[in-house]
Amino acid sequence: MTFRRPSIPELFVHRFEVDLSAPFRRHLNRLEVEIGKEDYRHLKKVELLEEMPSAEEFARMEDITSLLLETTQNNYNRNLLRRLGVRIYIDISRYAVYYRLPDRALRFSAAWRQRVLEKFFSTVPLQEEGWRLASPAMPGFECRFLPDRCGGVLLLRKMGQSRSDEPLLTATHGPYDPWTLDVALYFLRMGKGGAALINLGFSGREPLTDENLEKLKRWGVPLNPSNIDVIYPYTDLDGHPHCYKLEEGLRRFVAEMEIPAPGLIVDIHGCVGTESQDRRVVIGLGGRPPYPRLDDLGHAEERGEEILLRPAPALQQGLSFLRPLSEEVFLQFCEGPGRCYHFRVERDLRGRAVDPRTEVASLLPGEERTYLCAENIRWLPGARGNSLQRKEALRMRKDALCLHVEIPTEIRRRIALELKKMEIADSLDSSSL
Repeated sequence: MTFRRPSIPELFVHRFEVDLSAPFRRHLNRLEVEIGKEDYRHLKKVELLEEMPSAEEFARMEDITSLLLETTQNNYNRNLLRRLGVRIYIDISRYAVYYRLPDRALRFSAAWRQRVLEKFFSTVPLQEEGWRLASPAMPGFECRFLPDRCGGVLLLRKMGQSRSDEPLLTATHGPYDPWTLDVALYFLRMGKGGAALINLGFSGREPLTDENLEKLKRWGVPLNPSNIDVIYPYTDLDGHPHCYKLEEGLRRFVAEMEIPAPGLIVDIHGCVGTESQDRRVVIGLGGRPPYPRLDDLGHAEERGEEILLRPAPALQQGLSFLRPLSEEVFLQFCEGPGRCYHFRVERDLRGRAVDPRTEVASLLPGEERTYLCAENIRWLPGARGNSLQRKEALRMRKDALCLHVEIPTEIRRRIALELKKMEIADSLDSSSL
């Protein structure tokens, strides 16, 4: 197999050696797993197969051993798999990864993806089957599954005539950000969006739970949980990260949705704040080209060091959409590398200019997870995915606005509970008929 060296975003680059005397020490995902207590038990199912698949079955899969071993950032995992003689295969249509050892085989199944597809299609489709009713999962909506080599994408759209003023929701990191699908479905049910794009694939960095790690340890394959990119590929054969597929493919997906080019895109992410009970929602408008301009976002007045911004109608629509999430909502963006802004969202926006070169630091040593030191709040404008999405959106509409929304764990949990209540009420109403 031939492949290109990956160009991995700085946010996810962390080359390290693992101490062999403590191979289960985490180096990455520390914010999410150890501080934010994010729940990843739903992501992957790990099995020791009772029977080894036949040579013919493996031949129908794709051998990705070289790709994973050459691109992983975790030398402990690389050396372990080489020492055990593991060959790694992916069943693309079912999105399952097999570890083929000399005497046994393990299977990693995308359990979250399977449950989502069964929720909307009653089964796990292996190919494109066109639009169908999304009921009972989402009354009043249609759904469609678009397969690809990295898990596929779920499309949702409101039935009837679509309008260009209805927001498009995107959950670009799908399973990596727990409950972001629930947030998107909640917004749709509340009439706050006309369509949604949901990534169903992994990006290679989703952690394994401690329960799965203990299973692997018993089976003699004690993977280190950091950068589990030796299971589901982080990059494609050209070395391109899978985590950008929704942003870079935005125009194609909108065309597949058969909806007007959206004027507002709300890109939903999950984040861990700077403290365990952080409930602050942070909205990013970008920190890389194409830079938004302060004057294009509304009427700004400087009052000493404070800046008052009266948002333009497009921005006001987006902020009104997100304001109910929390009592504390903030907006961040950059006009250039050294000229950025941080606002608190109230009736008007009040904030200040920021120089990230001197005012922003990493939350954890060696990781590009940053925060604004003076306000002790997460700092978003460095996200590359948001700039890629904006580029694609602006090619569809020159006035398109993309809001990159980071929602803390506690708020996503609360919304997931509210969505569950709605689904139970729907089920009770349906059964009473």
